[in-house]
Amino acid sequence: MFLAIIGLIALFVGYVLSRSPSNASHYSGLITKVGIAIIVVGIILSSFKVIDPGRVGVQTLFGKVQDHVLTSGLHVINPLVDVTTFSIQTENYTMSAVNSEGVKEGDDAIRVLSSDGLEVTIDLSVLYKVNPDKAPFIYQNIGQDYIEKIVRPVSRTAIRDNAVNYQAVDLFSTKRQEFQERINRTIAANFAKNGLELQQILVRNVSLPASVKASIESKINAEQEAQKMQFVLQKERQETDRKRVEAQGIADYQKIISSNLTDKQLQYESIKAQKEIALSSNAKVIVMGGSKTPIMLSDKN
Repeated sequence: MFLAIIGLIALFVGYVLSRSPSNASHYSGLITKVGIAIIVVGIILSSFKVIDPGRVGVQTLFGKVQDHVLTSGLHVINPLVDVTTFSIQTENYTMSAVNSEGVKEGDDAIRVLSSDGLEVTIDLSVLYKVNPDKAPFIYQNIGQDYIEKIVRPVSRTAIRDNAVNYQAVDLFSTKRQEFQERINRTIAANFAKNGLELQQILVRNVSLPASVKASIESKINAEQEAQKMQFVLQKERQETDRKRVEAQGIADYQKIISSNLTDKQLQYESIKAQKEIALSSNAKVIVMGGSKTPIMLSDKN
C-alpha cells in the first residue's frame, strides 16, 4: 500500500499543478499519469502476499480480525487487508539460575516452597508452539506478546501450585517424574485455552537448601556403610558355615576310621612301615622286646 499512497500524492500534485497559472502546469498531465501508474502497481503488489515456511498470516481489515488464516506460500488477498504473521514452529522458553542460559539474563530460576516449608530452586524449559487455527484468537485477545502474558506466568504459577504437594527431598528424587507430569497437565490445559500447544515440559534441575543436601549425603553414606557391613556379616557367616562343614567332615572321617580299624590291621600296617625303614639305605634297625609292637630307631649317616 505504500506505493499506492505515493501514487495518490502524485495525483494530488498533478491536480494542484493543473490549477496553477505557472509554466509548471504543463507537467501536470505527466505527473497525473505517473501517479495513476504508481497506484495501479501498488494495488497489484499489495494483492499478493507470501507467507514464509513455519508461519501463518492473520488478516485484519479496518480493525476487524478475519478468521481465515493464511498458510505458508503465495496468496492473492484484498489489497486493503493488513497481514500479521505468527510463528507456528516449536519454541523453547527456558528459566534457569545459570546466567545467559535462560531467555532472561541473570538468575531466572523458579523458587518454590515445598510441603515441608523448604525453599527449592527449579530450572524449567517449556517447549510449545502456536496453534495455527487459533492465531486470529491470539492476535485479537492476547496480542503478539503472548510469551510474557501467557507462557511465562502460567509456567511459573503451575510450578509453584504443584510444588506445595511434595516434600523437598521427593522433588529431588523419588517423585520428580510424577511432579513433572502434574505440571505438564496443568500447563497444557491453560495453554490450550489461550491458543497454544504444549509440546513438552523439562524440569532441568532441582536445587535443595544446603542443610537438606548435607542431610541427604549423610543418609547416603550411612546406607552405604550399612550395606558394607551386611556384606561383611554375610561373608563371615559363609566362612562359619564352611568351617562347620569341614569340621563335620573330619569328625565323620575319624568316626569311620575308628569304627573299622582292628588290632591285627594296626599290627599289619606297623610291620609294613618297619619293612620300609629296614629296606632304606643307611638305616640301622633295633628291635626291642617286651611289647606287641616293636620299637624301631632309624639312624642315618
